[in-house]
Amino acid sequence: MRASPTLFDMSSVPDLIAGAARALRRERLIDLFANDRSRVPRMTLEWGDWRVDFSKERLTPDALALLVAHAEASNVPHWVAALFAGEKINLSEGRPALHTALRQRNDTPLLVDGRDVIPDIRATQSRMRDISQTMHEGGRIGATGLPLNSVVHIGIGGSDLGPRLVCDAISAGPRAIDVSFVSNVDPEHLSRALADRDPATTLFIVVSKTFTTQETLANALSARGWLSAALPPSDVGRHFIGVTANVAAAAEFGIVRDNVLPMWDWVGGRYSLWSAVGLSIAIRHGYETFDELLAGAAAMDAHVRETPAAKNLAIVLGLIGWWNACALGHTQRIVVPYAQALARLPAFLQQLTLESNGKRVTRDGAPVDGPTAPALWGHTGTDGQHAFFQWLHQGTHEVPVEFIVPVRATHSLGDQQTLLVANAVAQSQALLVGRRGDELRRELAQQGSRGAALEAAIAARECPGNRASTTLLLPKLDAHNLGALLALYEHRTFVESILTGINAFDQWGVELGKSLAKPIVAALAENRPLSDSTDPSTRALIEHVRALKRTSA
Repeated sequence: MRASPTLFDMSSVPDLIAGAARALRRERLIDLFANDRSRVPRMTLEWGDWRVDFSKERLTPDALALLVAHAEASNVPHWVAALFAGEKINLSEGRPALHTALRQRNDTPLLVDGRDVIPDIRATQSRMRDISQTMHEGGRIGATGLPLNSVVHIGIGGSDLGPRLVCDAISAGPRAIDVSFVSNVDPEHLSRALADRDPATTLFIVVSKTFTTQETLANALSARGWLSAALPPSDVGRHFIGVTANVAAAAEFGIVRDNVLPMWDWVGGRYSLWSAVGLSIAIRHGYETFDELLAGAAAMDAHVRETPAAKNLAIVLGLIGWWNACALGHTQRIVVPYAQALARLPAFLQQLTLESNGKRVTRDGAPVDGPTAPALWGHTGTDGQHAFFQWLHQGTHEVPVEFIVPVRATHSLGDQQTLLVANAVAQSQALLVGRRGDELRRELAQQGSRGAALEAAIAARECPGNRASTTLLLPKLDAHNLGALLALYEHRTFVESILTGINAFDQWGVELGKSLAKPIVAALAENRPLSDSTDPSTRALIEHVRALKRTSA
């Protein structure tokens, strides 16, 4: 197998695009505006009240036209159509990827292996609506006869990140039901979630497609023990709802069939918040809010499905992501939502992007020709400004930044919202223009600096600018806009996978860690011997853990 691609390996990039990238690396971004007075409107897309300004990217309209042509040549529109049609685009597992069906607003049949899945989706949504309504009316009764009025959602990965993000992001109304999330197998996570809860009034939602996920099952068993210590054991099942494809395993755990909602193998975990995995959203905020989330996602689906590539938000953003990684060689991407409510968005996008596109072989199993997904990370603004923005402005790495900015507040503190939005716009400007030495020289000289001290002060303060960013302005953060935003990033991620030729819908690397953990658990919990193939470092770590456990016993 050939070596991994170097930072600027452009063997997978068409010659015209590679040439444009080489030329643009030598340009200062601010000069692109001077050379093209219509650059901003030509490098901006609008969708309703949304505005996506990518004029600060290291890209020109001519280069973008080359990228759009490349998308057509790479059959991006065909693959997008295949996604919506339910074709088996998850080739390694022989499945469709039909998360879009979960938010379909009409009942047009959609067949999977000859069976229409829309009736199953509608039946599940009806059950979710009933559970949510009953909870809000105080009609779901626990083992002691008291109504269940708080929820602990147990899941990990895609069974946690999406619902947790949405529950946090949407403003809680006066009737919102308290929901906590437990994902980590670290017992501290569950312990904190249970600390202020009453077993008699707590409902657990256990989310696992197989109902064998190690972390989720461990937390669910501990939750059952917590309930059994305080309630009649025979009635503990009333306090659980399972969301799983493995009804038998849920029943063995103690969850009756009527309390099990389905998961389907044609929806991947990281795309599943639109399904019964999102029950905690419907319970916390009411089913009407959950339905509005679906409506926003469906509106974005329609845009992506029907809009030509050059005006298609998901395709253009996917092309920019591919351009930055494969043509310009960026190995990182930073997302900064200027909304505290979106604090969990970077983590959600990490899983969505890196679990989908962190691959090294194509759909056909051949080695990829160039880079795939760059590392993705971020934090909220303005907090991030006081953490890593120093590195962005003056560090030696140039990393494209995506600013996500809801303009209108969902609360009464409008003056602070203005300050927040102003900071977002200012940071995008600062990355572009920087602070040049000649400007600093005049300012510091007026303050009396001279000689070597002046030169040192200039060097310390100068910011080179010339750093790329995209800004996405939303009118406000509500369920509809949030649904559309998350759907946009789903589709953008898929577009990037098409351009790199990989399958965005499997995750075999995740499975490796799960399988290797099993014998190590046995070695630590039951003192079983290690296999002869265990490497020396892992063996030494396990022996040290055993020694520490003996010492503390």
